Amino acid sequence: KAIRRQRQMCIRDRSIPARRSEGDQMLKLMYITNDPAVAKIAADAGVDRIFIDMEVLGKAERQGGMDTVQSHHVPEDIAKVRAAIGGSAEIMARINPLNPYSQAEIDASVENGADVIMLPMWHTADDLRRLVSMVDGRAKVMPLLETDTAADNLPEAVKVSGIDQMHIGLNDLHLCYHQKFMFQLLADGTVDRLCAGLREANIPYGFGGVGRPGSGTLPAEYIIGEHYRLGSQYVILSRSFCNTGKITDMDEIQRIFAEGVADIRRVERDCTAWTQEQFEENHRRVCACVENIVKGMGA
Repeated sequence: KAIRRQRQMCIRDRSIPARRSEGDQMLKLMYITNDPAVAKIAADAGVDRIFIDMEVLGKAERQGGMDTVQSHHVPEDIAKVRAAIGGSAEIMARINPLNPYSQAEIDASVENGADVIMLPMWHTADDLRRLVSMVDGRAKVMPLLETDTAADNLPEAVKVSGIDQMHIGLNDLHLCYHQKFMFQLLADGTVDRLCAGLREANIPYGFGGVGRPGSGTLPAEYIIGEHYRLGSQYVILSRSFCNTGKITDMDEIQRIFAEGVADIRRVERDCTAWTQEQFEENHRRVCACVENIVKGMGA
């Protein structure tokens, strides 16, 4: 009932961003891997950003018992991936949460060729000022908003000079709010509110992840529609898009990426022609699907 009430308020009160035309920049797709061969396949297929994930501090404790990926990448992986992909895609390095070695982590990431630095688990505007100071203009800065305190402090955080982009991390954020399913944050208006704050501050943003169209208990098509409704510019390709932990045949991986990226772009082209009413109808579908998924988890 609470989700339904919040959903109704969201539909009544939200302002839909100006719709992108087909010629505008589509979603920037990000994929997590430190395998140079997989990175090249992804970049060749049209993935915009290869994501080197070095975050380990506190992650196992926060996500204990969940079926999540803990990558254990290292700065040297950045240089290996750069050698494989050249300039065909950006490389983003997610460092650890702020700690006594953050400056060294950032320096090593930049020296190995990172184009973007992502900081997880920040809480305050002062955290972001420290981040910007340590990066010192050598790479783009993309904080990962994934704590309830960061959400509360967003109005002050967006005033920090030097924030280039921001990503809303649904996985840890939904745990902070004691929710069962990460996409409840789309149904209850939380993502709407955060995107509105970032949009008003003219900071490009994205949220969450997405699998291949035609798959998922919450269909990928619905999620892509929400990205367009909210004016999002970035999305992570989820492990379900191409699980290289289980699929090792490179020809199969290449097929999955080529077809999967093409399918996402096809859905995006459809979204560029949607009316406001179609966006609202898609949002209602998302909310109904999320509600059913949560009910099933409770059962």
